[in-house]
Formats: sequence, C-alpha cells, structure tokens
Amino acid sequence: MENPLHAKRNTWRVGRWCRKALGVGLMGAMGWTLPWTAHAQSEAPKPAAQASYPSSCPPLLRHTHARLQDEKPQSLCQYSGQVVVVVNTASFCGFTPQYKALEALYERYKGRGLVVLGFPSNDFAQEPDSNEKIADFCENTFGVKFPMFVKTSVTGSQTVPLFKQLAELTGTRPRWNFHKYVLARDGIHAVAFGSTTGPLDKGFVAEVEKQLQVKQP
Repeated sequence: MENPLHAKRNTWRVGRWCRKALGVGLMGAMGWTLPWTAHAQSEAPKPAAQASYPSSCPPLLRHTHARLQDEKPQSLCQYSGQVVVVVNTASFCGFTPQYKALEALYERYKGRGLVVLGFPSNDFAQEPDSNEKIADFCENTFGVKFPMFVKTSVTGSQTVPLFKQLAELTGTRPRWNFHKYVLARDGIHAVAFGSTTGPLDKGFVAEVEKQLQVKQP
C-alpha cells in the first residue's frame, strides 16, 4: 500500500507541473515570450537567401560577383550566349603585362561575342591591394576596359563556386596567376590554358576563334 505522504508529494509535483505547463500555454497563446524561449528563438538560424537565375542561363554562369569599380553585384548570366574568357589576375606578377594582351583580345573580338572576365586574386600573395587600388592600376597602367570583379579566391579551401566548377570541368585549377579558361557559347564546355600561354598566342587565339564560329544557342 502506497505511503499517504508519498502520494501527497507526488500529487503536489504533478499539480505544480500542470500549472506551469498551463501558464506557458496561455502566455504563448497571448503572444507573450518567455525569457528562455526568447533566447532560443534569437539563436535560430535564418535560411540563406537563394539567388534567382533564368532557366536559360547555363549552370557555369549562375553566379553573382561584385564589380571591381563600385562593388555592385553582377550576375554572370548577362554573358550567356557569349564566348567567355575567365582569368585570375594579379598586379605584382611576372605575367601582369598580360593585362595588355587580354584587353587587345577583348577589343578585337568583342563585336563577335567575346567577353573577358578578370578576377583579381591574392591566393598567390601577389595582389595585396584594395579593390579600389586594383581598379586604378588596371585602368591607368593597361587601359583595361573588360569586366573586372573584386578580389576572389580561385584555389584552395575558399575557392568560389565558379572556379571550383571550372576546375572540375577541365581537370585543371589555377596554379599561378593568369590561368585562363575559354567557355563555349553553350556555357557547358570549357578549355583551360596555363599562365605561360599568352592571350595573343596562336593556340589561344585559335581556340577563341573556333568558339566564336559556333552559332549562339
């Protein structure tokens, strides 16, 4: 037979729990927030905003990067249907003079659908300056007019999705500054060229012209 004293204690505990639960329920229904629940709610992670891209945009171009000159976000989908040269750049590199050749290539073929996209990177410790200084350097030293974007990680654990996809597609990742990728108009195929291949070298120009001859999808 249960001890009357124990039964009385258990009844008191159950009653106290019920009153507490009832109080929490009423406060929640009235829109009141309890201190311990407010803390939990403030720590709840918010879902990340997903960028929206048109279905016609190939996956390789479904990325947004800030423009170098004013850091305004730019969708790469605007280059759909064009032959795209993607290159990681640096201001203090032995290959930095390739800026001039890249600009010449852009000027020569932009009317036929070529665009050059430059991504400054300090992954190889040769681009320490701010985005503003990089923009001034490119324009004042080499007269760069092709689209440039803010400093970007192109290799290693912090690689941005664009360069990660290009590395997976071509089987090569940037091992130094001025590594180049030539993307076909369909945005599906790409060919990689190492830093030692100049933008006006015969083989590189031949690949660009080959892709320009393909009709826009």
